[in-house]
Amino acid sequence: MSTTEHGVSSPAVMTNQQRIREAIKQMILDRDLQPGDPLPTEAELMELLDASRNPIREAIKALQALGYVEVRHGHGTYVGSLPLTPLQDFLIFRLRRAIPGSVHEAAELLQVREALEVGMASDVVRTLHRNGTDELASIVAAMKTKAEAGRFFPQEDRRFHAALYGTLGNTLVTELQDVFWASFHAVDPQLPGPHYTPIEAWGWHQRLLDAIDNADVDGYRVRMRDHFDGIRVRISHADEAPES
Repeated sequence: MSTTEHGVSSPAVMTNQQRIREAIKQMILDRDLQPGDPLPTEAELMELLDASRNPIREAIKALQALGYVEVRHGHGTYVGSLPLTPLQDFLIFRLRRAIPGSVHEAAELLQVREALEVGMASDVVRTLHRNGTDELASIVAAMKTKAEAGRFFPQEDRRFHAALYGTLGNTLVTELQDVFWASFHAVDPQLPGPHYTPIEAWGWHQRLLDAIDNADVDGYRVRMRDHFDGIRVRISHADEAPES
């Protein structure tokens, strides 16, 4: 909002860059363009949007950074797939900025992640019980091998959570859970702990697999909450740590 000379608030005036970016986004919607579809050429955009070359290029760069468009050098500009990478970068930066002084935002993000993964329990169990759990079993076996050697297994953990949702056909859920996983992994060194062993971590995943194999939705929900106890304890310990 901006304020007039009489002190009355009015909507903020859109800058030329904002106007061009919003016009390109609206063009994608109006023309029902899908990811991979070509956008008008630079010269066409200049004419359509009544703008000069440099503002058009700056707008395209800004939209490219957020995934709205994809620039293929030598070929043109295309509609982007809108990945959640900008959200992931935002969350990681926000957590890194906050954690030296407080883990409150990490606790909030954990609550959201847990709500998503516990909330999907019914769909996950029924779909994987029907389609089979060979991929999950292979991942859990690899976890066990590393755990018995006293090693943690972050990559297997990421693959495990991706495999839980990969057969649901819900790309947004798959991308969101991966954003949450990557966000916590990025700030993991800043949290105390781990306060659990590799064997305990493997056990959480094995029990989730067992619940799926037994088509036990309620048991899966309980075990998914148990799975988050490790990170929850670490956050609580950080929150209780005295200031230096």
